[in-house]
Amino acid sequence: MFKVLKEKLGAFKKKIAKEVEVESAEEAFAEKGKRISEDRFEEIVWDLEMALLESDVALPVVEEIKAHLKEELLEKRIRKGVDPEKAVELALKNAVKKTLTSEKINFDEFVKKHEKPVVIMFVGVNGTGKTTVIARIAHRLIKNGYSVVLAAADTFRAGAIEQLTVHAKNLGVKIVKHQSGSDPAAVAYDAIEHAKARRKDVVLIDTAGRMQTNANLMDEMKKIKRVANPDMTIFVGDSLAGNDAIEQAKKFDEAVGIDAAILTKIDADAKGGAALSIAHAVGKPILFIGTGQEYEDLVPFDEEWMIKRLFEE
Repeated sequence: MFKVLKEKLGAFKKKIAKEVEVESAEEAFAEKGKRISEDRFEEIVWDLEMALLESDVALPVVEEIKAHLKEELLEKRIRKGVDPEKAVELALKNAVKKTLTSEKINFDEFVKKHEKPVVIMFVGVNGTGKTTVIARIAHRLIKNGYSVVLAAADTFRAGAIEQLTVHAKNLGVKIVKHQSGSDPAAVAYDAIEHAKARRKDVVLIDTAGRMQTNANLMDEMKKIKRVANPDMTIFVGDSLAGNDAIEQAKKFDEAVGIDAAILTKIDADAKGGAALSIAHAVGKPILFIGTGQEYEDLVPFDEEWMIKRLFEE
């Protein structure tokens, strides 16, 4: 994963390392040592900017990485005996880490401490793997000892109800569903009432995948949120969609408000731009990333995980 972005960062590291390495012991300790000027820095970093943009990294994120690098590298030189590539790599890691850092939500702690039933609503466009993510979250909750109710509030597609029903059967959990075409907000309401009556711990609400540009469907999403009053709203994005996923997250946040994101298909993502950009773009944390096809293939996201995959062999 992230092969393209990793290669681009590696090429930049080698190029700029040559600019800041001193060539003799005298240079290492004297004032005259070779430094990188602002003009030369801008010239070299241009290649990195283009590489990041081509890897679907959002422009504001590119600018922030550049600013952090400038702070770390401009008018500096690397002492003789220090591996210049390692020094530049450290500066790159710090720049990426600062960009990725956002307010974190520990999902497991959130569920543990919150009044039951905890109601979680999932939003996103078709094809992102939202229903599968819900099943994976249910699997995680069950492993942690919680009882779960699934709400099949994607009533626009009969296939979505069937898919969630299969997951419910596999996981051994209750699913609340109505006929295809019925009011999705009513499904969410019934699922929450069922959870309250049966003292269930968590309600996971599936919603119809819809394009963020469809105003009527977004209004329906707002209605579901008003009725369900979820404790957390999670945007599910496809990392392979790159900048489209970032734009989708922004639109959903504007329309219904999201608290966090989950990125799917990250195991197949060669570019890495969405993973690097989405938390920064909406100011909300990435909770989990999908790394495969099984229920267990959902892992907590943190900046160290991302940095390891960008810089380690």
